[in-house]
Amino acid sequence: MDLVLIAHLIILVFLVCAALAAVISKDLLESVIIYGAYSFTIAITYSILRAVDVAMTEAAVGAGISSILFVAALSRTKRRED
Repeated sequence: MDLVLIAHLIILVFLVCAALAAVISKDLLESVIIYGAYSFTIAITYSILRAVDVAMTEAAVGAGISSILFVAALSRTKRRED
């Protein structure tokens, strides 16, 4: 198999695992951290697909600003879901 195809498959498996982990996790901060990793991986995927402008926007907004806003919101609430 081609090396690029193998890289795409590894990224796809990681994305599915990260999405499931973010949804299943009971700790909200852990979910936010996993979401940030998921968003950054999506940005890498866009970069591989040569959509660099979309990748930079996803990295800045998805992994950056959204994660910071989620952590700020969590600092005002309870961390664990009961």
